[in-house]
Amino acid sequence: MALENMNEMLKKAQQDKYAVGAFNILDYNSMKAVVDAAVELQAPVIIQTSVKTVLFWGYRPMAEWYRELAEPASVPVAIHLDHCKDIEVIKNCIECGWTSVMIDASAKPFSENLAMTRQVVDVAQPKNISVEAEMGAIVGVEDDIHVKEQDAHLADPDEAEKFCQDLSLDCFAPAIGTAHGLYKGEPKIAFDCLEEIAKRIDVPLALHGGTGLSDEVFRRCIASGCAKVNISTQLKHVHIDSFVKYYHQKPEEYNPLTVLRAQYEDLKEAVKENIQLFGSAGKAS
Repeated sequence: MALENMNEMLKKAQQDKYAVGAFNILDYNSMKAVVDAAVELQAPVIIQTSVKTVLFWGYRPMAEWYRELAEPASVPVAIHLDHCKDIEVIKNCIECGWTSVMIDASAKPFSENLAMTRQVVDVAQPKNISVEAEMGAIVGVEDDIHVKEQDAHLADPDEAEKFCQDLSLDCFAPAIGTAHGLYKGEPKIAFDCLEEIAKRIDVPLALHGGTGLSDEVFRRCIASGCAKVNISTQLKHVHIDSFVKYYHQKPEEYNPLTVLRAQYEDLKEAVKENIQLFGSAGKAS
């Protein structure tokens, strides 16, 4: 099973009304936690990498981690480049072994977003690399992409339909009122917009800004057509909080490996909880 792009896993999820978790990892330890959680629950999974993380560790080291962890796994595992505005970075990831990429030209006018996304589709899909694109503006910060609340706007269903008709996309991320980072107050999700877009296009939809949504909101978004759910901020917090918790419990112990083991266990548990919530546990076969 392993070393897959997102296509088949998202099509199955879309058809059967569950979602595949796309978890933003930070290092080898967190990547291992994601893969091991998926194997334990027999769930398809997407290892998601931000541009900053890729540039910090390097393309080839991260690709090697992926191959080492995913090849022996008994579940489908994709590695996906998240929110990238730079086509050269996308090309480098494709060259080094990423199975899926996201071009984020959502800040540009419709025609420029369409043209830039088409460039990526033309490069990626002949190499069996799946492509995700975005429309609308999601408030918050993701990989140094800053969108202020007053600048956020929902995806337009008419434009979304035209966008997906003009391109052969594998995943589409419409802005529906979610936010990157932590929510300030109750999120206002435009379910009517989501449902209208899902009704008009056949492309699996991605839910961005998943951290902090209620179980009820997750379930409704998934039932309305979201086949991919992004989780990033939650894992960043677990990554740091696990160190702090361990230090407070054992302030005299300075064994990095035991701290890393505790971090791995906390990350794996967080991933497993999300996989079960999204309904993808047991869907690997």
